Amino acid sequence: MERRVGTVSRGIRCPIIREGDNLVNIVTDSVLEAAKSEGFELRDRDVIAVTESVVARSQGNYASVDDIAQDVREKLGGETVGVIFPILSRNRFAICLRGIAKGAKKIVLMLSYPSDEVGNELVSLDKLDDAGINPYSDLLTLEKYRELFGENKHPFTGVDYVQYYGDIIREEGAEAEIIFANDCRKILQYTKKVLNCDIHTRARTKKILKACGAEVVCGLDDILNASVNGSGHNEKYGLLGSNKSTENSVKLFPRECTDLVLDIQKKILDETGKHVEVMVYGDGAFKDPVGKIWELADPCVSPASTPGLEGTPNEVKLKYLADNDFKDLSGEALKQAIENRIREKKDNLVGDMASQGTTPRRLTDLIGSLCDLTSGSGDKGTPVILIQGYFDNYVS
Repeated sequence: MERRVGTVSRGIRCPIIREGDNLVNIVTDSVLEAAKSEGFELRDRDVIAVTESVVARSQGNYASVDDIAQDVREKLGGETVGVIFPILSRNRFAICLRGIAKGAKKIVLMLSYPSDEVGNELVSLDKLDDAGINPYSDLLTLEKYRELFGENKHPFTGVDYVQYYGDIIREEGAEAEIIFANDCRKILQYTKKVLNCDIHTRARTKKILKACGAEVVCGLDDILNASVNGSGHNEKYGLLGSNKSTENSVKLFPRECTDLVLDIQKKILDETGKHVEVMVYGDGAFKDPVGKIWELADPCVSPASTPGLEGTPNEVKLKYLADNDFKDLSGEALKQAIENRIREKKDNLVGDMASQGTTPRRLTDLIGSLCDLTSGSGDKGTPVILIQGYFDNYVS
């Protein structure tokens, strides 16, 4: 019988995960119990995705504000530090800033404008236009920013991040100077020791600063990339991808977790005979149309996945086929023609007009975004997502 349903994404309820828990058993048991409870069966090429948060929690990958402060002090000298291009987030960066400020005597905080890297707005483009400000070249002091734009609270959180970040720095005993610029070289007018906090542009920022005379340049990925006093750490990403845990600690992005996804895949195969794909996911990549915020505050969408999730979709556009190649057909003849075209499609459709309009993104980024939207970030209690039918097509 022809299947009438395509892709299905299910949030899987799990126990609360603690440090040291056997995540392979918990994930496998939770998926199988959900299948039994809801009356569905696993199929080959289903995708089981585990949020990075519970992976890091099971690893015990935590660090304190004091650990951050010590690493910043040792790597950047403990005097005046330029902290540039942070995102505006109470959860993602504020707790990191607390540790950074604790490890220095003065922080020159340089914020990008009109928005941060992931779209959180400090001031609207319209206001910049009205004020005659060029964000690509102009450096604004805090006084000039306030004179031109006053107080600007985040539309969702209600926080004035300029005031909030300044208060955090001062609360930790450091002097705070806040400026606004988008050219990373501007910070060198204030200090030659720089901590760049951008996520996806960090390599370019480091390269430019080093070429222009910075004495020390560290990214957030260089802070806590090794353990400090037995703390958690992340060799590849450091503080990138971290989240607030308590008022004095952060949960870091999970360490190496390839073994985890492979072990879950094997356990599912052993227990069900089905070959599923498995991945760990963080922030998806999608833009909020009202707040203009991209998610993607993690350094990558998926830090680990099974080999079957490598690559990009290889799909033809049904709308294109219906409107072009088979525009003179209808009904069963149209259905048969499209089914035949799908069955005969090449393994690589790059450059084929029939694939235009399909989404040219990596499978892990697409699926990770779907998982992030399904699980949410609050109290749903579904840190595991089961996706069925993702690799189906019109002829499945």
